[in-house]
Amino acid sequence: MEENVIASNVAQAIATALDWTSSSDARAAAHSYLETIKAGDARVLASTSFLLVKRDWSSEIRLHAFKMLQHVVRFRWDELNTVDRRNFANVAVDAISEISNPFEEWVFKSQTAALVAEVVRREGLSIWSELLPTIITLSNKGPIQAELVSMMLRWLPEDITVHNEDLEGDRRRLLLRGLTESLPEILPLLYTLLERNFGAALMEAGRENMDIAKYHAATVTATLNAINAYAEWAPLSDLAKFGIIHGCGFLLTSPDFRLHACEFFKLVSPRKRPIDATSEFDFAMRNVFEILMNVSKQYLDESSSNSSCNDSELEFAEYTCESLVSLGSTNLHCISGDATILSFYLQQMLGFFRHFKLVLHYESLRFWLALLRDLMFKSKTAGVQDLSADGLNACPTNADGEKRKMLALVNDEVCSAILDISFQRMLRKEKVHPGLALTDRSLELWSDDFDSKVDFSQYRSRLLELIRLIASEKPLVTATKASDRITEIIRSLLLVPAPTKNLAVIESMHLALENVVGTIFDGSNEYGKIKTEAQLSLHQVFEGLLQQLISLKWSEPELVEVLGRYLDAVGPFLRYYPDAVGSVINKLFELLNSLPFMVKDPSTSSARRARLQICTSFIRIAKAANESLLPHMKGIASTMTYLRNEGVLLRAEQNLLGEAFLVMAASAGDQQQHEVLLWLLEPLSKQWIQAEWQDAYLSNPTGLVQLCAETQYMWSIFHMVTFFEKALKRSGFRKGSLSSDNSSKTNSPTAHPMASHLLWLLPPLLKLLRSIHSLWSPSVSQALPGEIKAAMIMSDVERISLLGEGKHKLPHKAGITFTDGSQFDTGKEACSESNEADIRNWLRGIRDSGYSILGLSTTLGDSFFRCIESHSVILSLMENIQYMEFRHIKQLVHLVLVPLVKCCPQDLWDMWLENILHPLLLHAWQALNCSWSSLLLEGMAKVPDLHGILAGSDLKVEVMEEKLLRDLTREICSLFSVLAAPGLNTTLPSLEQAAQISHMDDSSMKDLNAFACSSMAGFVLNNKSVAIPALKICLGAFGWTDSEAVSKVSSFCGVVVLLAISTNNVELREFVCKDLFAAMIQGLSLESNAFISSDLVGYCREIFIYLSKRDPSPRQILLSLPYINLQDLLNFEEALTKTGSPKEQKQHLKSLLIMATGNNLKALAAQKSVNVITNVSMRSRNVGTSPEQSREDGDPIGLAAVL
Repeated sequence: MEENVIASNVAQAIATALDWTSSSDARAAAHSYLETIKAGDARVLASTSFLLVKRDWSSEIRLHAFKMLQHVVRFRWDELNTVDRRNFANVAVDAISEISNPFEEWVFKSQTAALVAEVVRREGLSIWSELLPTIITLSNKGPIQAELVSMMLRWLPEDITVHNEDLEGDRRRLLLRGLTESLPEILPLLYTLLERNFGAALMEAGRENMDIAKYHAATVTATLNAINAYAEWAPLSDLAKFGIIHGCGFLLTSPDFRLHACEFFKLVSPRKRPIDATSEFDFAMRNVFEILMNVSKQYLDESSSNSSCNDSELEFAEYTCESLVSLGSTNLHCISGDATILSFYLQQMLGFFRHFKLVLHYESLRFWLALLRDLMFKSKTAGVQDLSADGLNACPTNADGEKRKMLALVNDEVCSAILDISFQRMLRKEKVHPGLALTDRSLELWSDDFDSKVDFSQYRSRLLELIRLIASEKPLVTATKASDRITEIIRSLLLVPAPTKNLAVIESMHLALENVVGTIFDGSNEYGKIKTEAQLSLHQVFEGLLQQLISLKWSEPELVEVLGRYLDAVGPFLRYYPDAVGSVINKLFELLNSLPFMVKDPSTSSARRARLQICTSFIRIAKAANESLLPHMKGIASTMTYLRNEGVLLRAEQNLLGEAFLVMAASAGDQQQHEVLLWLLEPLSKQWIQAEWQDAYLSNPTGLVQLCAETQYMWSIFHMVTFFEKALKRSGFRKGSLSSDNSSKTNSPTAHPMASHLLWLLPPLLKLLRSIHSLWSPSVSQALPGEIKAAMIMSDVERISLLGEGKHKLPHKAGITFTDGSQFDTGKEACSESNEADIRNWLRGIRDSGYSILGLSTTLGDSFFRCIESHSVILSLMENIQYMEFRHIKQLVHLVLVPLVKCCPQDLWDMWLENILHPLLLHAWQALNCSWSSLLLEGMAKVPDLHGILAGSDLKVEVMEEKLLRDLTREICSLFSVLAAPGLNTTLPSLEQAAQISHMDDSSMKDLNAFACSSMAGFVLNNKSVAIPALKICLGAFGWTDSEAVSKVSSFCGVVVLLAISTNNVELREFVCKDLFAAMIQGLSLESNAFISSDLVGYCREIFIYLSKRDPSPRQILLSLPYINLQDLLNFEEALTKTGSPKEQKQHLKSLLIMATGNNLKALAAQKSVNVITNVSMRSRNVGTSPEQSREDGDPIGLAAVL
C-alpha cells in the first residue's frame, strides 16, 4: 500500500514537472521531490519505477519511470544485494511479457528490451545463463514477444561496438569475453527467430492474414538488427557455423528484407583476417564472396537488359557493390587461390564499373584503384627486369604467385573495358551538348547533383590515376585505346556543321592523353626497357595520332586552343622521337598565324586566349621534349623575330615564347643561356633604361597616376616586369638554392646568366615599387583620383579567398595566379581603356613580380649585394612601410626579406640587414601589438587592409581581419625562424657546451659582440635598434593565441636562451630570466600552445638550470605563482639535483608549474588530454637567434595576475 502511495506521489510530481502550465515554484518543488526519490533508497526507487511503467499511467510518466530504472542499473546497482538484483532482473524480463501487446507503443518495447540488456551488462554474464531459458520460452510465445527478445539481444552487445564512458577497462573485456562464450546460445536463437518468423510471414501473407504477417515481418527486421550488432566482432567462424551467414544470404533474395540483410554483409566484409585465424575464417569469407557475387550477377544481368532501375533496386545494388569492394580491399586472399572464383569476382566488379548508374560505377572505382595500386607496386618491386611485349611484369618468385595470377586476370580485355568507360566518363553532364552521340546515351555522367563527398575534379583525378596505372603496365593497350577514342571524336566533329557545340567532348580527352603519354614516356617508368617491338608499336600509334592532329584545319579559336593543348600533350613522346618535333613546331606557328592578331574586345576574345594557349604550348613542349628542340632553336628564333618585326606578335605572346626559349636554353649549356638571354633582354633593356619614362612616370606619385591612364605603356611595363621574373626563374635559378645556409661566399666560378643584367634591370624596378608604395601614404592617397583609390581596395576575389568561401572561377588559360589564389589574364594589352579592375590587377602584378625579382636576385649573391646600392633597395621597400597593408607586408617579407636574410654576405650584414630589419620589425611590432590587442579585447583586429570596404562589426569583416592578422603574424614569425636557422648560426655553441660555459665567471665568458659577425642571431641581438622590436614581438607572440606563430618564433627564443647562457651580456641575461621566462609560462596558459608546450617547458628548464644561479628572477617568478610556497620550490630544486636527464627535469618543472598554477596552464592540461608525445622537440637545439633585452626597469615580477 505504501508503494502505491509513493508511486502516486512520484507520478504527480512527474506530471507537474512536465506541465509548463504549472507555476515555476510547483515545477521546482516537483523536481526537488523527484531528485529526493532518485537519491533515496534504491529498492524503493526500483519498485516505484516498476509500478509506473505499467500501462495504467500516461506515456510521459511511463517514459520517465523507465529512465529512473536505467538510473538504478547504471548508478545505484551496487547498493542492491544479490537477491534484490535477481528480483530486479526477473521483474524486468517479466515486463517483456506484459508489454507484448499489439497496441503497445514501440518506444516502450524498446525501453523494456534495453533495460533487460542493461541489467545483463551491469550484473555480468553470470545472470545470462539464468535468464536464457526464460527468454527462449518467451520468444516461442509469439512474434511480438520474439521481437522484444530480438531487441534485447540487439542491445546486449551495445557497449562493445559503441563507446560508453561508464564501461571501461576490465568490465568491457569481461563483457566481451562473456558474450563470446555465450555466442553458442545467442546465435542459434537468432537464427531460429529469423527462420521461423520469415517462414511464418510468408505463410500468413499467402493466407492474406496481413496483420499477423506484419508482426512476423517486424520480428525478422528486429532479428536482423540484432544480428548486425554481432557482425562487427563475433568470430566469423561462429557466424558461419550457426547459420547466420547462410540466413542473411538467403534473405538477400527477399525484397522486403534484403537491405537489412545487406547491412550484415557491409559489416562483415571489411573485417580483416585475425593473426590466429584458421582456415575456417577463409572458408566463411569465401562463402560471403560467393553469396554476394551470385546476387550481384543476378542484378547485373537484369540491368543489362533493362535500362530502367527503381530506387529500391539501386540502393540494394549499391550496398552489394560496397560490400564487394570491402571484400576485395581486405580479403581478396581468401579467393585468390581459385582462379575461377577470382575471375568471376573481377568480372562482377568490372560489371559495376561499366554500369550506367554513376553511383555503382563510382563505388567500384575505389576497388579498381586499390587493386591496381597494389598490383603495380608489387610488380614494380618484384625486381623483374624484362617486360612483356605490352609491358606487363611477370613475378618470378613463388611468394608472388598470387599476384601473378591476378595480373594475368587483369588482361587486355579487362583493361580495355576499364579504359573505354574511363574515357567516356571524363565528361561532365552539364557540359555535354544534348545531341551528343559519342557516348552511350544511357550512361549517367557526373552531375553537380551527385551526392558525394568529392567534386568532379577529384573524381576525374581518380579516373586519371586509374588510366595512369593501366598505362604503366599496359602501355600499348592504353595508347591504342586513347588514340582510337580521340580519332573517333575528331571524325565525328568533322561531320557536324557546328563542331564547337561538342567542344566538351574533345576537351575531355586532353587530360587523358596527357596522362597516358606522360606515363608511358616518363623517364622514371623505364621506357627504354620495353621491348623493341612494343616501342615500335607505340611509335606507330602516337605518330599516327600526331599526324592526324597536324592535318586538322580547324580555324575556330576554341578548337585551335584545344588542338594546341593536344599538341603539347604529346611533348614527352617527342623526347624519344625527335623527328616529329619540326612538324609540331610548324603546326603551332600555323595555328598562331591563323588567328586574328587584334580584336576589339580582348577581355572576352576567344581568339586572344587561343593565341596565348599556342604560345604556352611552346613552353610545355620545351619542358617535356627537353633536348629534342635544340636543333630547332634557330628556326623558332627566326620565325619569332619575323613575327615581331611584322608587328603581329603581342607583348604577352613574346613573353611566353621567350620563356620557352629560356627553357630550351637551360638544357643547351651556359653559353647558350647567356646568348638567349642577351637576345631576349636587349630589346627590352633599351626601353626599360630610358630616363624619359622614369622621369615622366616615376619621379612623383602624379606621374604614376598618369602612367595608369596611358594604357598601352602601362601594360608594356607590366609585361616587361613579368618577363624579367621569368628570366630569373628559368635561367639557372633553382628552388634548392634558397637554403638556410649563408651564401655570403663569393659566387661560383660560373656566374649566373642573369648576373650581368641586374645593374640595368633593378634601378628602374626599385623606383617603380617605391612609387607604388607611396600611393598608400596619406599625403598621396588623399589626392588620388577615385579610380585609383578604388583600385587600391581589396578585390572581391581576395575577400572571397580570405573567407574561405571557394575559389573565384576565372579562366585558367594564360593567367597568373596570385598568392591568394585569384588570377588575372597576363595577355592584357593596350586595346581597351584602363579601369578600376585593370589598375588593381596591374598594381598587384607589378608588386608580386617585383618582389619576386628582388628575392630571386638576392640568390645571385655578390652580383646583387655588392653591385646594387643598398640605400636604393631599402628606400624603395621601407620608406612607406608604416602605410602598407598587412597582406602587402606579408608578401614583402615572404618574397624579398626571407631570401635576402638567407643570402646576404656576412660582411655586409651591417649595411643591409640592420637598415632593413629595424624599420620592418619596429612597424611590425607596433601594428601586430595594436591589432592583437584589439582582437583579444574587442573581438575585431582592425587591420588596414579593409579600410574603405566595410565598417562595423559584420561577422565576415571580423573573419577577414583575423585571417589577415594571423597571416602576417605567421610570416613575421617565419622570418624569426630564418634568423635562427642553423646555416646562419654555425658558430653558436651547443647546449652542452653552453652548459659548461655557464659555470664560468662573467669575466671568462665571451661578449655578445663576439658572435655578431658570424651568427645571425648574435648580429640581431647586438644591434639594439633591431633587437628591441624583435624581442617585443617574441614576447607578444606567446600571448597572441596563434600556435603556428609560436612554433615558428620558439626556435628564435631557443637561441636567445643559448646566447644568454653563453655570453656575459647582463641585459640579455636579465631579459631572458625575467621577461622571456615569464612570457613562456604565460604562453602555457593558452590552450592554443599545447602542441609547442614541450618546447616551452624545455626552454624554461634551460633558463632555470643554467641561469637561476646568476639571476634571481626565475626563482622569484616561480614563487609569485598563486599555489606555491618556498618549500615546494626547494623540493623542486632538490629533485633537479638528483637527475641529469633533461627529460626528467622537464617533467619535474612541468609538474611544478601545474601545481603552482592550480592546473590553470591550459596548454599542459590540453597536452595531457590529447596524449601528446612530449619527448619529441619541434626545434633544432643548436639553431636560432637570440633576442636583445627589451625589458623596462620597474616592471613587477610575477604571473599571479595573469593566472
